[in-house]
Amino acid sequence: MKSANVLLLMVISMLLASCAVTSDSSMPMQTASTRPEASESTAMVMDAPPGPDLCTTRDCLMGLVDDYLAALVAGEPGSLPFADDAIFVENVMRKTIGEGLWQSATGLPGEFRIYVPDPVSKQAGFMGLMEVNGEPALLALRLQVEGDGINAAEHIVVPVTSDRALGKLIRPRPGFHMEIDEDERLSRRELLSIGYSYYPALDDNDGTLAPFADDCLRIENGMQTSTNPNAATVFGKMNCGPQISTNYFQYIDSIDNRRVNVADPVTGLVMGLSHFRHGFEQKETPIVGVEGITTRDVSMFDPFDMPAMHIFKVGPEGQIHEIEAVGLLAPYMSPTGWGF
Repeated sequence: MKSANVLLLMVISMLLASCAVTSDSSMPMQTASTRPEASESTAMVMDAPPGPDLCTTRDCLMGLVDDYLAALVAGEPGSLPFADDAIFVENVMRKTIGEGLWQSATGLPGEFRIYVPDPVSKQAGFMGLMEVNGEPALLALRLQVEGDGINAAEHIVVPVTSDRALGKLIRPRPGFHMEIDEDERLSRRELLSIGYSYYPALDDNDGTLAPFADDCLRIENGMQTSTNPNAATVFGKMNCGPQISTNYFQYIDSIDNRRVNVADPVTGLVMGLSHFRHGFEQKETPIVGVEGITTRDVSMFDPFDMPAMHIFKVGPEGQIHEIEAVGLLAPYMSPTGWGF
C-alpha cells in the first residue's frame, strides 16, 4: 500500500503544481456577508426513515464513532450493533464486515480528529489520522444509523508517507472544532446547499459558483493545495475560488456519486463524499486569467479515479473558510461500491 500512496502523492503534487505547504496557516474567519439562499434541489438529502433510534443526539453519534474506532482497532465488529443487512464499503469495494480495515487497524486516531454528527440524517462523518499495519493512514468514515443498529459503514483509507503531510495532520485547524454562536448558526439545509456548491464549481471551472471566503484554505491528504504564499507556482498561491476559475482543474472529467447529506450547524461543518473521474483524453487544457500562462500540459498522466471525502467549514456569514479532504487513487472508471 505504501507504493500506491507514494504514487497518489506524486499525482496530486504534480496536478496541483507544487502547492504543498512549508508552514502552518490558521486563518481567521471573515465576517459580514449575506447568507445565501438555501436551495431545495442542490443538496442530496437522504434522511433515514422514522423508527426507534440508536442515536438521536450529536453526542451519541460522536460516541458511536469512538466506539466504532475502538472496535476497529480491536478487530471486534461483534461488539457493535450492526443491522443484519448492514452494508460495508471500503475504498469503493463492497466488503463483509470484519474484512479490510477490521483486520489491519493497529492504532486509534490521535489528536487529528474531525467529527460531523447529524442527528437529522442519522449519520456521522469522521476524518482522522490512525495507524494501519503499524503505519500512519488517514481514515474518512461515514456511519448511518437506522432504528436500533448501524446499517451502513463507509471507509476511505489512505496511507500517509510524507513527513510534510504528517506535519499538517498533527491536529485539526481550530475552525473545525470551533462552535458557532447559537443565534448565528445557519440551518442544516443552508449548510448542505453551501457544501454541495463546491462540486459544480469544480466541475464547471467556475469558482464563483461556491461562496469561498477570502481566506479559504484547502488541505488534501495533508498537503496544502490553495492559499499558500510559499507555493512554487502562481496556482498554489491562489485562493480556492480564483484557482478554480483559471481552468486549472479542467482535467476532471466528472464528479460522480456526489453525496452531501451530513451537516452540523453547531460547528458549521458539512461532509461531502464523491468520486472524481480523470480520463485525460485532452492532453492540453486552456488556462484563463493568468498572465503569461495560456495552457497546461497534462499529457504525462494516465487515467485514474479519486473517491474522496471533503469536510467544509462554513462561517455564520455563509462562506467556506476551510476544506479538509481525503482522496484515494483508484483505477479509472472504478465502481463506487454503492451501485450508483
